[in-house]
This record gives sequence, C-alpha cells and structure tokens, in this order.
Amino acid sequence: MAKQFPALTEDHRSFIAAQPLFFVGSAAETGRVNVSPKGMDSLRVMGPNRILWRNLTGSGNETAGHLARVNRITLMWCSFETRPLILRAYGTATVLHAKEPGFAEQDALFPPDPGARQVYDVAVDRVQTSCGYAVPFMDFVEDRRVLEGWAEKKGPEGVRTYWAEKNTATIDGFDTGLPADAD
Repeated sequence: MAKQFPALTEDHRSFIAAQPLFFVGSAAETGRVNVSPKGMDSLRVMGPNRILWRNLTGSGNETAGHLARVNRITLMWCSFETRPLILRAYGTATVLHAKEPGFAEQDALFPPDPGARQVYDVAVDRVQTSCGYAVPFMDFVEDRRVLEGWAEKKGPEGVRTYWAEKNTATIDGFDTGLPADAD
C-alpha cells in the first residue's frame, strides 16, 4: 500500500494545500523524539524537493535543537475528510532564526505574525504515501487564534524575553540556536 517517490508530485502538492494540519517530527541522536502538530498559514511548497515552514513561538523549541545535532526532519499530513491518505516528506532542513540574514525575506512569504520564531527550509529527499484507512473522519472548523493573540499581547520584546526564558534549550538540554539575550 505504501508508495515512495523522489519528490513531491502535483497530486501531493494539491493534497498538502488542502490540509489544515500537519505534523513535524525530529530527533537528536539521544533523548526524546518530538512530534508536533502545526497549523495556521505556516507552510509553503516551493518546488518538488523544497518546503518552507514558518515556526511560531511555542512552549518548546525541540525541532531547532534536534536539527542542530542531527539534520533530519519528517513532515506528515493525513486527511481527516474524504480521501484516505497519509503523506510524509523526509529530508533535512536549514534553520533561519528571527534576526538572521535571510529570515525576513522568507518570513515575508507568510502573513505577518509577531510570534514568528524560525523558518525551516526543508530539502525533501523522499516522499511516501500510505493509506489512511484507519484515520477517523473529522471536520475542520477554523484555525485557533489563541497563539496569535498571545504574541500580539506580549509584543516583540515580550516574545523575545519568552524565547530567552523558554526556547533556548530543548527538554533534553540541547541548544536550540536562539540567543539567550532578549535583544
């Protein structure tokens, strides 16, 4: 049932565009494996082997810490509506933190968000599809706006302070690449 591809096809790209939710998986050589759900308007398929994902401020920063140690990432989409399909994109990623050269240009591809923390430039080297026969049917209602409101309320300095307090290390203590100062 599973099929593998060297790149994203147009059918894959259409499927990704229709999904309001995707998952990001990463792991260092030791410690915990991280799988995070992602939503909102935070993903751009740039070509058959390239995806940009903008990461917003969250309670953790596991992916950045993992990629600094072992550069591998998996993105996964699954349909909760009519078409039973699971799609995974495997690859590596370059991490651009806010204030690093190139971040502003890539961040500009997304709607403004004061909580934008990183943009991941994912180089896809394998795509796999499999059935989604056991995935339940669910209806998408709307994006949650809680995170966006939280970042707006904190403001730029408050968000940077939060990064310094909560996002400079993973739960296993790995450096995430974010500066520890709030400037």
